[in-house]
Order: sequence, then structure tokens, then C-alpha cells
Amino acid sequence: MKNIAIIMGGYSSEYKISLISGNVVYKFLDQNLFKGYRIHIFKEKWVYVDDADNEFPIDRNDFSVTVNGNKITFDCVFNAIHGTPGEDGLMQAYFELLGIPQTSCDYYQASLTFNKRDLLSVLKPYGIKTAVSYYLNQGDVINTTEIINKVGLPCFVKPNKAGSSFGISKVKTEAELPIAIETAYKEDNEIIIESFLDGTEVSVGVINYKGEIIVLPITEIVSENDFFDYEAKYQGKSQEITPARLSDEMTQKVGAIAKRAYEVLKMKGFSRSEFIIVNDEPHMLEMNTIPGLTTESLIPQQAAAAGISLEDLFTNAIELALAN
Repeated sequence: MKNIAIIMGGYSSEYKISLISGNVVYKFLDQNLFKGYRIHIFKEKWVYVDDADNEFPIDRNDFSVTVNGNKITFDCVFNAIHGTPGEDGLMQAYFELLGIPQTSCDYYQASLTFNKRDLLSVLKPYGIKTAVSYYLNQGDVINTTEIINKVGLPCFVKPNKAGSSFGISKVKTEAELPIAIETAYKEDNEIIIESFLDGTEVSVGVINYKGEIIVLPITEIVSENDFFDYEAKYQGKSQEITPARLSDEMTQKVGAIAKRAYEVLKMKGFSRSEFIIVNDEPHMLEMNTIPGLTTESLIPQQAAAAGISLEDLFTNAIELALAN
């Protein structure tokens, strides 16, 4: 029986979603193979939380916990932290130093994919198309005319390193641009401003399943809101259609691009890449390496469409981590 630490929470606005994801992993863990431990990672505390909600502090020197005089160490970490420090490479580097296997990609890949600007720059030479973009660091002079001349209107203003659509605005007029930039700076000190892509939005899950890199059935996203924002993602304001209503040819094309990105970056664990298809050309928006794992989330939906249960999905992730 392997001891599995399921880390959840985190330091970003996404912590509530992460706690739900982590609890789903805990619930669906195969109890014949694994003993799960819910570990809450917050700035103010790292604690093991038992079934009665008692908290026991984690010893950060070796990532162990002592419960009633017994020291517990972990064979593997299941990473369910969306955002920092779980999705940006910090926890991955920490566990690598401690020699503890974990289920997500390595620290360099996590850091790279978490930074939308750097990710898209690295993938561009491989022929992966993206929106036209303009970058700002906090403190830069904001020249709204220059920005609009480059990306056009409408456009999207996004924090460069944040998820769950926090801090994103769709800007329709030049006057709205400074307000949107201010909103994005509340989440991150780097901003990416992108041209509006008018097309079909799809989400493509790629995983290593039993030693083979596979593309899961693709999800088409039809948002009731102006775009796939937090409300659309988590409060039912969107239709998520799996498998997507794409031709066989387009399904193959966008799946091949997502798989290529996974392989080029030497990814491990889960990845979920977002694309907008314009004039039969998929344009990549971003890649998530700790995608939502709630029962409503896209990767679990896609896995179910592929005939993979949550228990199988999580067992596979742990077994691959232990085998590396």
C-alpha cells in the first residue's frame, strides 16, 4: 500500500477550485492500492487534513507529517494545485530535490507552460499558430494607440501567469483598455494582450496513458458569455460538447498539434491545451499542466468519453510517476 500525498490549495485565486479537484482525487483514489492523504498548501500553513478535519503540520525539511507520534512519509505526490506554487514549477523543483515522485510535469516545463508568453514563443518555430500579441510588464508605459494598431479591436487582456480566467477582459473600445490592464495587473505583473480570434474554441487533453501519449476526445466550448470566463467555466454559463462537433480531418489536425506540443516540450502527466480554430487553422492560446479535476472539469469529461474512469485516470498518473 503506497502513501499518496494529494496536494491542493495553493497561493493564487484558484485555490478554491484546487481544493475541489484535490478532494475528487482523494475520493476516487483506488483504496486497494493507495492510502491518500489530503495536504493543504497555503502561504500561512502546510498541513495534513484528516477525515475529521484535524490539521497536522507538514515538516518541510522532508515533506513528512507526524500523526499521534507516528511519522508518515510519502511514496508519491499527486499534484492538484492550480496556479502557484503547484503549476509554475516551484513544488516540482522542491519534490525533485527531495527525491519524491510527483504526478505533474517537471519543474522547467511547469514554469514554461505557466508563462503564456514564453510558451507560445517556444512553440512558434514548430509551426504552431497563435493570436497576434502585445506584452506589458508592470511599470511599462501604456500606449493604447500602439497596442490597438498591433492587435486590433476587440482584443483580450490577460494576466500572463494566471488561470481559471481570473483577470481576463474582452476589450471593445480603446477607452476600456486601461481599465482592463488594471484588472489584469491585480493577478500578475506581466500582461499579454491578444487579437480577438473569431472561431470555434476547443480544449484538447493529452496524457501519457499506460506508457503511450494519447489525445483524449476533444471538447468544444460554446460560452453564453462574451468568452470562456470564470462564470462560463465554473457556473454553468457554457456548453461543453465532448466530442467536439469537428470534421474528422479537423479533429485529427488539432489533436496532432496538441500532441506535438506535448512531445516537443517533453511533457509528463496531464496537459490540456486551448485552441481557437479560425479558417480551418487551429491557433493555440495556452497549455494547462494541472487542469481541473472536478467531476465537471474538462479532462475528467474527456477521459469518460474515452472510456477511462476517474479511478483509472488517477491510478495511471501515480503509476507513471512511480515508474519514472
